[in-house]
Parts: sequence; C-alpha cells; structure tokens
Amino acid sequence: MRIGELSKATGVDIETIRFYEKSGLLPPPARSDNGYRDYAQLQLERLAFIRHCRALDMSLADVDLLLQSLQSHDPQQLASVDALVDAQLARVRARLKSMQALEAQLQALKGRCDARHEQHACGILAELVAAAHGEACACHGEKPAEEPRR
Repeated sequence: MRIGELSKATGVDIETIRFYEKSGLLPPPARSDNGYRDYAQLQLERLAFIRHCRALDMSLADVDLLLQSLQSHDPQQLASVDALVDAQLARVRARLKSMQALEAQLQALKGRCDARHEQHACGILAELVAAAHGEACACHGEKPAEEPRR
C-alpha cells in the first residue's frame, strides 16, 4: 500500500509517517519500480502500535524501548516495560494534580465575576491586572513570587 493508504488506515499524518521512518521507529518500506513507498502489513501493524503508544502520551524514546521489547524474552528488558508504564502513570497523576490546582485557581478567579458588568468593572479583569502588578490575586491567594533578576 502507498503512504496515503497507510495514513488513512492508521489515522497518522503522512509527514509523521515519514518522520517515524527517518527516526528508525518505522522500518523503511520496499520501493516500487517507480520509487513509491510500498508499505506492507508489518509497517501497518507497527505504525498502529506507535500511534497507540503516542495516544497514551508516551515519548518517542519510550515507544522505541517498547518496540525493542516486543520480541524480547529477557526478563530484565520486560521488567523495564513495567517500569516504563509505572513512570508514565506517575507523570499522568502529577499532571492531573496540576490540572486540579489550575481548576481551583480558575474557579477562584471566576468567583470574582458577578455578571453585573453594566454596574461596575469586570472582577476577573481587575484580578488579572492586580496580579500583573504584583499584588495578591484571588486565584493564587498571595502575592506572586518575584522572578530572579539576571
């Protein structure tokens, strides 16, 4: 199959497929007489595997390690797969915690809006301006830390 067909079959952009080939994640396909790439089932399955790993937000280095582990029977290498997933899970949990903190900050900021804009200035904008001036704000509750001077 040609690269466009592979792209449609996997949902991976053509430029991304070419990038995966250049980086060695996807083995180069055979070439037809006219020079077109001719992808086989091997590339289709491998690209689907890569896409799934990327959907799990795994780095390309992690995907490479997983690809190398596919045919392995080495207990140590297979244990590294488990460790990789544990590390990815820890990253996701840390991001979730960060996103929950962000949600709380935005809720506090949203609490400054009473939707009576014709009677007074926007409370959200006032808070954002105050924070920009280094004052305490509703979303952070305290004066922001000053950045070190260079």
